[in-house]
Amino acid sequence: MHLAPCLTSVLLILASLLYTTTYFRLLTPFSNDNPYHFLFLSSGDNATAARHLLSLTSRPHTAGTPANYITALYVLNTFSLLNFQAHVTSYKVSLTYPIFRSVDAKFPATNTTSRLSLKQEPCKGDPYSETLEALPTFHAYAKTGQAIGEAIYVNYGRERDFALLKGMGISVEGKVVLARYGEIFRGDIVNNAMEEGAIGAVIYTDPKDYGGNHGSHPEARWMPPSGVQVGSVRRGIGDPSTPGWASIEGCERLERERMEKGLPSIPSLPISAKDAKVIVAGLEGPLVDEDWQGALDVGAYRVGPGPVTLNLTYIGELKEMKIHNVFAVIKGAVEPDRYVLMGNHRDAWTFGAVDPSSGTAALLEIAQRLAKLQKWGWRPRRSIILCSWDAEEYGLIGSTEWVEENREMLGSKVVAYLNVDSAVSEARFHASATPQLDHLLKEAAQKVKDPDDSTKTVYDSWIESGDPPLIGRLGGKGKDYAAFLQHIGIPAVDMSFRGAFPVYHSLYDDFVWMKKFGDPSFQRHVAVGSIWGLVALRLADEEFLPFNYSAYASELHSNTKALETPGLDKSLSFSPLYNSIKELEKAASKIMKERKALEEDGWASRFRKENALLVRDLNDRLMMAERAFADPDGLFGRPWHKHLVYGPSNHDQYGSRSFPGVEDAIVEARRSNTTESWAFVQHQIWRVSRVVSQASLVLRGDFT
Repeated sequence: MHLAPCLTSVLLILASLLYTTTYFRLLTPFSNDNPYHFLFLSSGDNATAARHLLSLTSRPHTAGTPANYITALYVLNTFSLLNFQAHVTSYKVSLTYPIFRSVDAKFPATNTTSRLSLKQEPCKGDPYSETLEALPTFHAYAKTGQAIGEAIYVNYGRERDFALLKGMGISVEGKVVLARYGEIFRGDIVNNAMEEGAIGAVIYTDPKDYGGNHGSHPEARWMPPSGVQVGSVRRGIGDPSTPGWASIEGCERLERERMEKGLPSIPSLPISAKDAKVIVAGLEGPLVDEDWQGALDVGAYRVGPGPVTLNLTYIGELKEMKIHNVFAVIKGAVEPDRYVLMGNHRDAWTFGAVDPSSGTAALLEIAQRLAKLQKWGWRPRRSIILCSWDAEEYGLIGSTEWVEENREMLGSKVVAYLNVDSAVSEARFHASATPQLDHLLKEAAQKVKDPDDSTKTVYDSWIESGDPPLIGRLGGKGKDYAAFLQHIGIPAVDMSFRGAFPVYHSLYDDFVWMKKFGDPSFQRHVAVGSIWGLVALRLADEEFLPFNYSAYASELHSNTKALETPGLDKSLSFSPLYNSIKELEKAASKIMKERKALEEDGWASRFRKENALLVRDLNDRLMMAERAFADPDGLFGRPWHKHLVYGPSNHDQYGSRSFPGVEDAIVEARRSNTTESWAFVQHQIWRVSRVVSQASLVLRGDFT
């Protein structure tokens, strides 16, 4: 055997590798990066994002319709042409559609009746708005029925709005409430009205919240007077016929009567500002404070009740329809059984240029970049799955059914779920995450140019925006991360460029609006894709998962202090929670020291089997610690929501809460102020402290 030629070959290979690595580091402005990550960032293509958005928004595509099935085929075909392993998973689920709607306003003084139009009018200069394919405006899962009663204005329909009316001696019992969008989830507005005895609800978009002072679409970004925000009023998520289990072929389903017990029990409809003006102008009665005043041209807003009366009729159809989730899988080279998931939903109430197709366009543009990396020789260490969800607008149905079907596999194999819903509506970057991923988001944002100011990074503009907290949390259940984080306990991220989006869920969320106001150059689409993709690549490629549980412990400490507000019962003790957080701090420090020791072992030791197993064990502990926050019994009264640290408020399903079980218990205890109610608060504190202690044990990796 001739050793000299072999040695020469080895040296040439090493020199080549050294040259290549040096070359890429000269290209990139930051150090210690995988060169493929720099190639990913440098290959963004705004023309690709624009092309995909134009195709996806050619027609309204509500879940369950043929048009939305076409979007599924479009995404599947795009993935397949990029040579990804692509497939579709379908479910039959219960969706609702409108058959008949009407609202008549009767004015006793003149004995006249005005029928509201309930129509979104075409806008000159926006050909999309002339479509005849959009569904009539409606509330998904609203109760079929008729409600006739005096109108009463309830502001935003919050609990405190109803409480204020009650304090004024005004009852909504037997009335049809008029509320405006803008503060809480529409389903909570309807639920609050129902609990106060109202027999129907009408919700509108007030110009104060959705209009501007300088015109409306298509001349300006604001909602036209006839614009209507549609959406679901069901407070649950997933298929209502299969609560807690997947809607697979031949599965158990609730009987119709039992299923409808979980749906709203009063009829409701969304209406435009133009239609609402007719009602508000007919109200008399007392004035309330300035917070209740809107911007309709009717003078001061009075609450009623009456004298105008409303005759609200809604007939809907509950149907079993097929929905389609689309997936592309990139198998990992080293740990193919560990997965990083990137997801966005595809269905829309109308054209959905912002919500959700800007996110879908960004996902498909990312797919093109990843395909290029594969051609250049890249394979991720861990597997990546690109997910296109269906029926999100009806209550996160597509993602929830898939999570419920694959619950155990996901719980043991998924590193993180990275969500983007509406990727772009304006210029300001916003992100939310579980705290161990905070630094990863910030680092990714530091490596992407601000699409509106090339002298800055996205991170520079983000911190200058003065919008604390810098990174939000994921307790709300309005997006597809909910099933992953709140049901299983999978670390998660959500991000977007956002700002004023007044045409939300209306006919005017179309390509014209996006091209004029949302992202004229489509550079924001590329920027959000760059951050989204870079976070995914680091989670998929790095040997050690870049999780920081010290940040998590610090966040929990701050959240606990925020609970200690004046007026709590003196018997309450937060010591159990503080003590468990100290345990988490120690465990987080310990695992970081373990990681450092493994890193210092040197490059050659990575090839030893025992070291590979140590790395795998450490990563698994980092991955699984979040699962410990998910308690099998879930939140009190809401067992599907198992995460005790982050979850939705019981009073606003969109609102994110830290320690939601504790917060809900405190709200109830303040109302009743009994020994038992405060004892229940203490019990909830203990429950949270126990799951935090469990997370510490997972990070430590040793049995007690």
